[in-house]
Amino acid sequence: MPTTEAAFEIRIGDLSDPRIIALLETHLEGARANSPACSVHALDLNGLQGPSMTFWAMWDGETVVGMGALKQLDPAHGEVKSMHTLKAVRGRGAATHMLAHIITEARARGYRRLSLETGIPAYFHPAHALYRRHGFEVCPPFGPYVADGFSLCMTRDMEA
Repeated sequence: MPTTEAAFEIRIGDLSDPRIIALLETHLEGARANSPACSVHALDLNGLQGPSMTFWAMWDGETVVGMGALKQLDPAHGEVKSMHTLKAVRGRGAATHMLAHIITEARARGYRRLSLETGIPAYFHPAHALYRRHGFEVCPPFGPYVADGFSLCMTRDMEA
């Protein structure tokens, strides 16, 4: 069932939609411009289509303005992936709305932990603040991630 807040509607994303593909490219360009290649963990189109992945797009009318995904790491642990909002809607609660949607879905799936990886450089600081506001704390690298000076891992207990 789609989630709506103000003018934003979140629904399962159609990864063949050129508007979604364009937003994904913008997301990847930002990650690549602000981290060395070995530290870019943003997923491309193929990565978002895996069986353990659920991808959502956020719409403002007919315009895709944001995206986010949830990856199942194991039956009790999920990972936030591919969070991105257009600059035009930043400051209107779009990222908060998408993250709240992902957290709600993680709870519905029974995950006990929700984690993420993001960059360390200043470009990513607004994301750090968003995640902290939603109960995420810095943690050691998990899954495929390693401490490399450019990646920041965060996690939250879903019981909190």
